[in-house]
Amino acid sequence: MTAAKKFPSLFDGTYLPAQKVFFTDRIIARVFLRFLPPQVVPNHITLFRMLATPFVLYLLIRKNYDIGIPFFLLVAFSDAADGALARTRNKITEWGMMFDPLADKMLIIPVVIFLVIAHLPTWIASTVIGIEILIIVLALFWRRQGRIVQSNIWGKIKMCLQVLGITVLLFALFFDLALAPIASGIFIISIACALVSIVKHGV
Repeated sequence: MTAAKKFPSLFDGTYLPAQKVFFTDRIIARVFLRFLPPQVVPNHITLFRMLATPFVLYLLIRKNYDIGIPFFLLVAFSDAADGALARTRNKITEWGMMFDPLADKMLIIPVVIFLVIAHLPTWIASTVIGIEILIIVLALFWRRQGRIVQSNIWGKIKMCLQVLGITVLLFALFFDLALAPIASGIFIISIACALVSIVKHGV
């Protein structure tokens, strides 16, 4: 059995090369990331997402949607930004591979608990939460086995769909629109993508 890897450090400056760069990474890099100072590394963006999540939750729980919606989208977009930065500049780290997916779940799970579960069928919200918790447990188990644990394309699609579903629901609440069935459909597709991601040992 392969020995378990040591816990990664945020301050470890050892970078790993990207195995694959997606076309969306190049678009994000060209449109947005070129404005970032060279001192900014992907782990900084991941850490920003972790620290900003409580403020997003506060705004959404207080129903300050005019500020909360754009702030949620900004924090959610940081997931795509740190991944694109890591892959296009070959700045992938062990810490990032572990905590980037965890930062996503720190954003999605509380929003689903406080927002989605109140406006969509309970089974949808419960399934989303249950799968995200399962992924965390499996990631820890796989890491103890010495496997490389990181996001895959299905996990990224799942995250995008979750963000889209939450955004549709937020617009429904803010503008008083009947968009709940559309949000439900998006979350159901995200559940299917999450299951495929798990089968492929992704987070």
